[in-house]
Amino acid sequence: MTGLTPTTFWFLRHGETDWNAQGLSQGRTDIPLNSVGLAQARRAARTLAPLPIKTIVASPLLRARRTAEIAAEALGLPVSLDPDLQEVNFGEQEGQPMGDWYDDWIAGDYTPAGAETFAGLRARTVRGINAALAHPGPVLVVAHGALFRALRMEAGLEANVRTPNALPLLMEPPRPGEAAWTITPAVLAPDE
Repeated sequence: MTGLTPTTFWFLRHGETDWNAQGLSQGRTDIPLNSVGLAQARRAARTLAPLPIKTIVASPLLRARRTAEIAAEALGLPVSLDPDLQEVNFGEQEGQPMGDWYDDWIAGDYTPAGAETFAGLRARTVRGINAALAHPGPVLVVAHGALFRALRMEAGLEANVRTPNALPLLMEPPRPGEAAWTITPAVLAPDE
């Protein structure tokens, strides 16, 4: 694995879907944003609007693509789609309640039938993030929760941490003498 390009960027997980609200694993199932998710995406867009973001790259899955489009409207930018930024294929776990198998999946001890391995997701995540970072920056990457777990591991951080929906996160490479990246959540714009 080549590792992440050491470039500061923004990461945004998509807004809420009905399956998020119900605690179900989505994976590649193409679930749209719900009304809460649309409001979250609009708030994230207001938060990102004053930032000097130059490029937006998103997962093509509807929930991430729509979140990116809402941010793009506020930033006056187009959205590029990259299939490497799609959510993990959870196989037989898609549509099922989120279980306690994530730790075993991340450790490589268990992969649901028909699902992508965590190691495979991690390699794809690095490829997708690095491709996004090859564009003019600062870059905004709009993607998914399990993909962010893989990104966290590659960044030298604990992987199995749930990421809030539609909270912009500033990703900064390790400072000299440090091994891990720094993640700083944005202060969200006030509700309208």
